[in-house]
Amino acid sequence: MNFKYIVSAFAISLTLLTACNSKKSEEKKAADAKIRTKEDDKADSLLLVYNPAKGDKWIADFVDNLHKKYGFNGNMLVAKDGKILYEKAIGWADYLHRDSLKIDSEFELASITKTFTGTAIMQLVEAKKLSLNDNVKKFFPNFPYEGITVKLLLTHRSGMMNYVYFIDDIWRKERRNMKKGVTNQQVMNIIAERKPNPYVKPDNRFHYNNSNFMVLGAIIEKVTGQRYSQYMMEHIFKPAGMKHTHVYSTTEYEKVPVDVVGHDRSWRYSVVRNFLDGPVGDKGIYSTVHDLVLYDKYLKSNRFINKQSTDSSYVGRNKPVNGHFNYGYGWRMFDGEKMDKVVYHTGWWHGFRHIYVRDLDKNIVVIFLGNLTNGSLMHLDDLYKHLNMPIIRKGAYHGNGSLPGSDED
Repeated sequence: MNFKYIVSAFAISLTLLTACNSKKSEEKKAADAKIRTKEDDKADSLLLVYNPAKGDKWIADFVDNLHKKYGFNGNMLVAKDGKILYEKAIGWADYLHRDSLKIDSEFELASITKTFTGTAIMQLVEAKKLSLNDNVKKFFPNFPYEGITVKLLLTHRSGMMNYVYFIDDIWRKERRNMKKGVTNQQVMNIIAERKPNPYVKPDNRFHYNNSNFMVLGAIIEKVTGQRYSQYMMEHIFKPAGMKHTHVYSTTEYEKVPVDVVGHDRSWRYSVVRNFLDGPVGDKGIYSTVHDLVLYDKYLKSNRFINKQSTDSSYVGRNKPVNGHFNYGYGWRMFDGEKMDKVVYHTGWWHGFRHIYVRDLDKNIVVIFLGNLTNGSLMHLDDLYKHLNMPIIRKGAYHGNGSLPGSDED
């Protein structure tokens, strides 16, 4: 046998073996990063330590005023550089029974859930279980719309109708069971059967609606063979030590095991969970202010997804509103040359109204979880100014992206 051939073959084998071992090493490193350690538990406990006597007095006064003047009812927290500046549970968990909120009360996160769904999708992309360019028909062949990809769902550019209104109309007209939750798969079947008209063609424009992330929730279940709740618990909640975070769907729970009740506009109307609380992915995750601090920490340390996937999630994929506001992969964002990079999400569902803000440059987290939808969270401008952050309210900016009365270009 030719000696050069033997050497060449050996070199190729060695290269392949090294590459294989390198890949296994990378995979092991990624797997190890998701395993919790005693050091994680200790660090997380220290992160959540709060001494009320040392709380930020200005924020305390601001929150008291927000409660008294604008009727904020809920839990809030502000943290900076890994330290809680101020936290408070203020008001009722359930007005009918006069139950007070506690700092570890679990709230239905509403659309803040979309950030978790986006993170899970990026995990599956990294695991090569799906691609951003995959067509929905790859997972659901009877899906009635052409040209809708995972990426278009993540960025709200699918053009789909909002399933919430469509399903609600069917249930009422056909007098179906209003209490029993419907699954994502059942909603997908109804869409395939009824073929509701889309709003616009795919990738035509940004159109925010719950259908996009309900479909992503269905894809997560289809690809993994797990319920959405199982996948989230194993791949996000447990790795981050989020012990008070769960997916509570009315398809799995006849009575959702939380004490916080949503109230619509006034205390006279508490919102009863129904069949629309069955689908998940667009909503359905329940959590606390402390667990959302941990979520922020583990997102920043790239423990869920790698830095490339994280950075990609925070890139605006639509035309900016007022020069700053955009939407990435499951995250709203405020982006500007002269101001901080901020990613956030709001939530509004069945008597709950929230905002979860993460200033990536200043390492600030602002969380307001409310269970009385009275518009109080439209009055946070002074808090953002106090923290030297951008004002996260689209109406605060002109069309060119500048603040009223400012010298910004």
